Amino acid sequence: MSSKVNNLNIAKQYPLPTPQEILEELPTTFVSEDTVFRFRQDVENIIQRRDPRILVITGPCSIDSLPAALEYASALRNLQDKVASKMLLVMRTYFEKPRTTIGWKGMIYDPDLNQSFNIEKGVRMARKLLLEITRMELPAATEFLEPIIPQYYADLISWAAIGARTVESQTHRQLASGLSMPVGFKNATDGSINVAVEAIQTARAQHSFLGVINDGRTGVFQTRGNRNCHVILRGGQHLPNFSSEHVAYTVELMKRLKLVPSVMIDCSPANSMRDPLKQPKILENVVAQIRSGQTAICGVMLESYLKTGKQDIATKGKIFPGISVTDACLGWQETEEAILAAFEQLP
Repeated sequence: MSSKVNNLNIAKQYPLPTPQEILEELPTTFVSEDTVFRFRQDVENIIQRRDPRILVITGPCSIDSLPAALEYASALRNLQDKVASKMLLVMRTYFEKPRTTIGWKGMIYDPDLNQSFNIEKGVRMARKLLLEITRMELPAATEFLEPIIPQYYADLISWAAIGARTVESQTHRQLASGLSMPVGFKNATDGSINVAVEAIQTARAQHSFLGVINDGRTGVFQTRGNRNCHVILRGGQHLPNFSSEHVAYTVELMKRLKLVPSVMIDCSPANSMRDPLKQPKILENVVAQIRSGQTAICGVMLESYLKTGKQDIATKGKIFPGISVTDACLGWQETEEAILAAFEQLP
């Protein structure tokens, strides 16, 4: 029956399989569950600075090809064995992309990269990839954007981020308070660090909010609060904020709120002025800060893929797997060299 007042701008709606249906269709294995459990503990200890190693969150700006992502994961897993004494490598598996205006929103929303928006397929692809990565005993990281999505694959994530465009959102702060893994909050797009620190304080508290429970019904979530959160410095308004002065300022803000000072440096976005080839130099700077005695730095982020650069999917031409379709990434060879060089210089 038509209505004069309801759903006027909705062209179509249809049900998505419930989280429980997807979890039963694509269940965790013992190896995957053990991988997530062990690495969440490791990440927590590093964030709380009980473990002196640093986290290295590295991988594509966005996942666009399962074979290319698995090739990257295999290379990263092999590198982990070489640097495990000083670093914990975590693969960046970003399936949702927040957009300032419009653009490809990630594998979850458009897995075929052709504006067909087969979200059901995207959800399954994301979970299948995470099952394969965790089967390799490699931890996975992601940014959560849509608050319903975590129900479909959060059980396979060892570290999560709340991005610069959502760090001020009450919805995402509440979401973080109930997530089972450690969470990093990025500074806002304008460069404000205070909002990330305030977000941590909010996420540590107990909350009640609405969401979709596993059987598909709307439900109320009551959280305990997430005490394993930290700040991510990613730059803002085309100005970097990875310097020792910015780190010291962030540490002081966290101390004022009686938070454990824990800071990660994102070597990409505004910090690199979106030039992926600048990321190794930023990593060098971070390592120098650690060598100089800055113990609050818990890790770094790198946008890295199989090959350096990016490609434009708007042209609807052939997509070459392993080259980013969103922000330009550092190639694997350069990434490996940068990580190994940092490993040698870390105390």
